[in-house]
Amino acid sequence: MEAENQTTASGFLLLGLSEDPELQPLFFGLFLSMYLVTVLGNLFIILAVSSDLHLHTPMYFFLSNLSFVDICFITTTVPKMLVNIQTESKDISYIGCLTQVYFFMIFAGLDIFLLSLMAYDRFVAICHPLHYTVIMNPRLCGLLVLMSWVIIFWVSLLHILLIMRLNFCIGTEIPNFFCELAQIIRLACSDTLINNIFLYVATALLGVFPLSGILFSYSQIVSSLMRMSSTRSKYKAFSTCGSHLSIVSLYYGTGLGVCISSSVIHSSQRSCIASVMYTVVTPMLNPFIYSLRNKDVKGALGRLFCRAASCP
Repeated sequence: MEAENQTTASGFLLLGLSEDPELQPLFFGLFLSMYLVTVLGNLFIILAVSSDLHLHTPMYFFLSNLSFVDICFITTTVPKMLVNIQTESKDISYIGCLTQVYFFMIFAGLDIFLLSLMAYDRFVAICHPLHYTVIMNPRLCGLLVLMSWVIIFWVSLLHILLIMRLNFCIGTEIPNFFCELAQIIRLACSDTLINNIFLYVATALLGVFPLSGILFSYSQIVSSLMRMSSTRSKYKAFSTCGSHLSIVSLYYGTGLGVCISSSVIHSSQRSCIASVMYTVVTPMLNPFIYSLRNKDVKGALGRLFCRAASCP
């Protein structure tokens, strides 16, 4: 095929969740509501952590970062879909698509890193409680988050640079409501061997290693809990991990669903549903999981609302 990159002018077509015009108002209202709930819920978590001195600990430092990343994560996909529904358009520019892919990878990767850091924090707190404040000092926590940003920044940039060397046909249709990396590579009209190799290597390194760290941390946590003689101590220690375990299960479960649906199930509709669970539902549920299962967060939110309402 001719080496000219036609997508610079024409861009791509996002097919969305459905082409039925009667369903578009329903989708618009549903996803606008979910977007607002996600932004407000995670924003309340950030405000509660920053305003309450009792929550100025490594655990809640990572939680506030996770909430910020979740806001950015859902913002990379849903607003563009809402605009397309409202304008009855399916277009996304070539630069706009690459930008969406880039930031989507950054925030998806940061979610994985932050969940791993939160698991490590729980491991140190439960297995090495006497050395917790020394090990998980503010400098180390800030450095770990900064390293996560730097690593995922460069990995995402390399993906984008590899995509820019590909050629696409005019009017290329993406069977989703946002530009997803694997689908973009699959739709290219030129050789994608290097892109696929780097995609598999990056997925293995950024997916398997953090998950292995989470599993190792919790294996050590369970081992420590089994050695505790007090049932109350066991319950208190495990309750601090319950919210995190719920989010890890939800995140990796929906992420695995996306991988399976895109590689095994040849159905664009099922793939879109899996993507919705991964990109929209999971960020929306995170603040609810932490606020409902965590007494400290509930207390901080109560005090925050009380101050906002000028309670005595």
